[in-house]
Amino acid sequence: MSAFRPQSNRTSRRAGRRAAPAFVFAIAVAAGPSLAAQVPEIDRASAERVIRVLAADDMEGRDAFTPAAMRAARFIAAEFAAIGLEEIDGAVGYLQEFAVPAGGRRRPAGDRGETPDAEPRLANVVGKISGNRDGEYVLFSAHYDHIGILPAPPGEDAIANGANDNASGTTAVIELARAFKKTGKPERTLLFAAFTAEESGGHGSRHFSEQLDSGQIVAMFNIEMIGKPAVSGPNTAWITGFERSTFGQILQEAVAGTAYEFYADPYPSQNLFYRSDNATLARLGVPAHTISTTPIDVDPDYHRVSDEVETLDLDHMTNTIRAIAAAAATIVSGEATPTRVDPAAR
Repeated sequence: MSAFRPQSNRTSRRAGRRAAPAFVFAIAVAAGPSLAAQVPEIDRASAERVIRVLAADDMEGRDAFTPAAMRAARFIAAEFAAIGLEEIDGAVGYLQEFAVPAGGRRRPAGDRGETPDAEPRLANVVGKISGNRDGEYVLFSAHYDHIGILPAPPGEDAIANGANDNASGTTAVIELARAFKKTGKPERTLLFAAFTAEESGGHGSRHFSEQLDSGQIVAMFNIEMIGKPAVSGPNTAWITGFERSTFGQILQEAVAGTAYEFYADPYPSQNLFYRSDNATLARLGVPAHTISTTPIDVDPDYHRVSDEVETLDLDHMTNTIRAIAAAAATIVSGEATPTRVDPAAR
């Protein structure tokens, strides 16, 4: 996502929510027994362990076209294996490998200019939990790649670790998989995908979309940059393309009565709905939306080497993962089904 300016009315309307403690949502869920029974628990310590591995210096910024990205992919695959997720057709050890033709790379900001001489092999990481309805999928996704190593004077930090963008979203996918696996067999089948190459052309989500029937994907929860509280407060998150399906309305209703709130993307002029991995699936009619919290128009760490774990609010990140789990409950259970996106609408 590129830098942009917010609309001020959203900030003022929710200014009173900023002082809310980060974990108040978890307490509020207890007030609704039926919802609480469906919401898996998210462990903060596990989330912190995962994000620290993904954003460590030895991951070298996880540029999709480098061996460092494959190290990240293998780490995610190992987490999926430990959780006990099933592999999907065509994947080996959860790795959904594919090739990008030479010259097919769109270079992210900070790219040092290397051009692949041959077709580079990339990999998404995908696992699933089979549900009672095998032909109805709920997809939780995030991109695990970032922008790699940036030019820097000798001796200065050159690694763009991408803790918030998007190790935070990838951590959410892993922890949601871990939590949902513990709750027993779901009604709908759950897919968990960590996409590669979002920062350099969206190759990962595009390849994923070609491997299955998009008509069977009931909803896509794409998670992007949830490591910092939104300008509207620590218990709020925004959804891109809110008006394009009933996805956002369903999430709002699922958490009604709690301290958490989902609302429409406050930056409509930026067309963010078509600027993340959800776009590929949305163009096929899937109610595919991105959930985010970071006000990147004023974020000093966006696409910089300062995007480190130490700049994040890990309580907020964990709380947001909990909120997504709660908001997904009625879709996972089959009680709610979002309307499809009109692929012709722009």
